[in-house]
Amino acid sequence: MLSDTPHPDGPPTVRFPHRSRRGVLLGLSTPQLIVVAVCGLLLLGVLLTSGVSGALKLVPLWALVLAAVLVRHRGRALADWAPIAARYALRRFRGQLIWLARPSTRPQREGLLHLPGTGASLRVITSPDGRLGAVHDPHHGTLTAVVKVSSRAFALLDPVTQSGNVSGWGRTLAALSRTGHIARVQVLERTIPDSGDALNRYWHEHGNTQTALAGPLYSDLLAAAGPAAAPHEAYVALALDLKAARRLINQAGGGLTGAFAVLAQLASTFDQSARTSGLMPGGWLSAREIAAVVRTAYDPKASAALDRWSDSDRPQADPAAAGPVVLVEKADRIQTDSAHHATFWIENWPRIETNPGFLHQLLFTAGVRRTLSLTYEPKGLDAALKDVQRKKATVIADATERARKGQVDSEEDSVEYADIKQRERQLIAGHSDVALTGLLTVSADTSEDLNAACAAIETAAVAALVDLRLLTWQQAEAFTNAALPLARP
Repeated sequence: MLSDTPHPDGPPTVRFPHRSRRGVLLGLSTPQLIVVAVCGLLLLGVLLTSGVSGALKLVPLWALVLAAVLVRHRGRALADWAPIAARYALRRFRGQLIWLARPSTRPQREGLLHLPGTGASLRVITSPDGRLGAVHDPHHGTLTAVVKVSSRAFALLDPVTQSGNVSGWGRTLAALSRTGHIARVQVLERTIPDSGDALNRYWHEHGNTQTALAGPLYSDLLAAAGPAAAPHEAYVALALDLKAARRLINQAGGGLTGAFAVLAQLASTFDQSARTSGLMPGGWLSAREIAAVVRTAYDPKASAALDRWSDSDRPQADPAAAGPVVLVEKADRIQTDSAHHATFWIENWPRIETNPGFLHQLLFTAGVRRTLSLTYEPKGLDAALKDVQRKKATVIADATERARKGQVDSEEDSVEYADIKQRERQLIAGHSDVALTGLLTVSADTSEDLNAACAAIETAAVAALVDLRLLTWQQAEAFTNAALPLARP
């Protein structure tokens, strides 16, 4: 949950709460506790069978366990890295780091997207009335609709309008969260290479090439600058929780028909609320349009062909061809059909008061193709208040323990406790609580270009007051969550 402080003469400032680094128990994370527990049981067994002399012979093992618990690498203990590294090693042993699309003569489920990894079961389906497309995730029990949105440039708005848009977006999230039927809301903003076909098509339909001086100049400009353009696209994905909305779904007819009826109501609610935050919904995507967005994420160069083949203004693609033809996963990046990608996790948001447009420099880094994904996961009021009480008790217990040992107070604990109290006051006042996850995918044509683009993005992140962490051994799964508007957990 972020806090905003309105100012009468300017836009509100935003400040994100301190990200707690406390573990589950005694400052230890779950993997650390498992390592400690197993080690304790092993030590007890050695003492009972071989005595102290046997335990002393295993001193290298105890030292190794101690290092796994205490030594940190890139902000994580070695014990926390163990399950991530083990899964990556297992996929490598099974040959799953290379994914190839293979033609099959067997019957396939209609709408299956044919994505690698955990997205293999996702499929796009169309509502009975044919007006809405959605992604069905049977494993997580969600039905996700996607809408393309646009807006005026935030940085060019006057302070009063900026303030209204920020407050309006907060009300939009609150309206969706209070329904209790939304699993997640994802905002995805990306840049894609442009072939210039759309610009040329518009110019030939609405322009006059015979105009003296201006006609030839415009034609030459489009021929030179069109293919080099990198337009921005923004999407919002709403994931309906089929389990939480079961009662309404049954009332609407049950099954996917009832789910689509509930999802259409939520889509209408979003359309009405989004306009108060300066957003202009451009229509909810059909199944084939969702497939085109997925396809261009894996293969950016396919956007030119999709523009030419599509009859409508928005590209369309066959869902069966939405996934990549080839995907090669490495420790810190992946390679797909026509691009290399690296995904970062936004580890820390600004911890000082800053302007709501603090991401502007990150989003408009020149010469860099990237996709920013913000996923909001609503939390119930009771669960949020219990989480607040648990964290308050943990901070107070740690402070009491330090006082008992005669250690100095921690200013970090004081800041964290103040943030927890602020969060509790906001919950009591009626605000909704959401968990925010930010992922950033950088894409380039070659590995060398990707290295340069990542360096530029990391420099821009410093100016934007955010901390990026390149994900290791998790790139394939991270790309699916960051670059595709699927609102996945």
